[in-house]
Amino acid sequence: MRKPVQGVMVLALLLLVGCASEPTPQVESAPPTAEASSPSSPVAQAPATTATARPSSEESAIANPATDTTVIPGERLGPVTPTATRRDLVSLFGEDHLADQAVDVGEGETENGTVVNQGSDSTFTVVWTDDSKTKIAAITHLGSAWKTPEGIGIGTSFDELKAKLGAFKLYGLDWDYGGTVVLEGSNLAKYDGLLILRLQPAENASEQAASDYEAVTGDRLFESTDPHFDNLGLKVNDMAVYLGQSSQ
Repeated sequence: MRKPVQGVMVLALLLLVGCASEPTPQVESAPPTAEASSPSSPVAQAPATTATARPSSEESAIANPATDTTVIPGERLGPVTPTATRRDLVSLFGEDHLADQAVDVGEGETENGTVVNQGSDSTFTVVWTDDSKTKIAAITHLGSAWKTPEGIGIGTSFDELKAKLGAFKLYGLDWDYGGTVVLEGSNLAKYDGLLILRLQPAENASEQAASDYEAVTGDRLFESTDPHFDNLGLKVNDMAVYLGQSSQ
C-alpha cells in the first residue's frame, strides 16, 4: 500500500496515537478497507479506500484564529489551510504558543511536528513532511473544541455519530485499528480519506458489559447497528484531519 503522505510513515490513526496526554504525539494512519486483510505492520500501512474529492464548503471564510475552531476536512482547520507553513502558524497563533518536537510515527521513525497550544480544548499538532516545516502532512491530537460543520469532534457520542453518519461500519475493539470508523458509504463519505475518527468505550466497559465488549472485539468490521455497541458508552476519542489531499 502507499503511504498516506509524502515523507510520512503513517498514522495507525489515530490510531496508535491514543490520547493527547501522551508526552510524544503519534501520527496515525487510516485503516484498511473492508476488503483488505489485517496489516502486518499497521503503522506503516496507508488506507486503501477509494479516494474522494475534497469537499467544498461555503464555510471556508476564516474567522478570528483564536475563536475559529471549525474543521473542514480537506480544506482547513480553523485558519490553517493546506499551504500553511510554520511561519504562518507564528503569524496566526504567536511563537509563544508553538512547540516543535519530534512526532513518533511508529517503527522507531519520527517526523517533524509542531504543537499549537491554545489551551487544552483548542490544541492540535501539525505533522510536517519536510525539515523546513513548509508542507503539512496531517493534523492530529485535536482538542475537544474542534468540530466539523456537522458538529463531530472529540467527545461525540456513538448515538450522535449514528445520527449524523447514518448506517456505517467500524472496526472491532482491542487491536491496532480498534474503534476506527469507516466513512465510505456513510452520509459523510465526502470525508473519506480526509477525516479519521476513532471510538473508545467507556472506562471499565470491558468489565461492566463483558459479553457485549467481547462480541465486538478483534480485527474485523462491524455494522454500527450491532446492538452489542449500545452498552459500551462509545465516544470519539481520537481525530485527525488531512488538508488538501486524501490520506490514500
